[in-house]
Amino acid sequence: MKLKVLGCSGGIGSGLQTTALLLDTDILIDAGTGVNDLSMDELVKIDHIFVTHAHLDHVTSIPFLVDTAGSMRHKPVTVHATQPTLNILRQHLFNWYIWPDFTRIPSQQMPYMRYEEIVLGETVDLNGRRITPLPANHVVPAVGYQLDSGDASLVFTGDTTTNDALWMVVNKIENLKYLIIESAFCNEKQEIAIRSKHLCPSLLAVELEKLERAAEIFITHLKPGEADLTMREIQACVGKYNPRRLMGNQLFEF
Repeated sequence: MKLKVLGCSGGIGSGLQTTALLLDTDILIDAGTGVNDLSMDELVKIDHIFVTHAHLDHVTSIPFLVDTAGSMRHKPVTVHATQPTLNILRQHLFNWYIWPDFTRIPSQQMPYMRYEEIVLGETVDLNGRRITPLPANHVVPAVGYQLDSGDASLVFTGDTTTNDALWMVVNKIENLKYLIIESAFCNEKQEIAIRSKHLCPSLLAVELEKLERAAEIFITHLKPGEADLTMREIQACVGKYNPRRLMGNQLFEF
């Protein structure tokens, strides 16, 4: 399995893109603005989108991808999410007011897009690529994902804050190789992090103490203008884990 980082920032500007990860050539994990840099040929190959949660920085490219590539494909794009997240997408995005309902275009029998409910802890197997929703703790219904090739696993926490349930699962993953975890705010904004259910370096330090597996750790969702400061604070708090900043176009093979 190969995972390419299309976007991993907490905002946009100066080349920064919001969360989108491309698994091999046909699966997206979230679909933030990072999807915009894909070529037309690459967009057409996307068969599956696994959504962590319905916030705009994680789903903004789904409407444009489906609208752009739908007529060039022979089957609908499948959007995988938990039932609460699917309900939000139906009611607040693909609702004919914000965007057309592409589960009914060009017809209900032959749509450009379809929904597939996922359930926390239940693995979706796509030709040996095992994708399992993990617990997340955010202000809207949310999950993270374990991506398991059989040889190794990568865990992406998605947007989350203090979350004991996550570590109970992660610590059982024997082939864990990579952990991508967020730290959206610097320590000065800890109260904002707490209210919005994100992490900051001091909260991240508490969470990583719960990790019992060896893994390469990467930090995502850093806010523009604060990223360097936040990474310095992370090094000061949890330098023993050697966390690194996740970068656009970074490639993981596992």
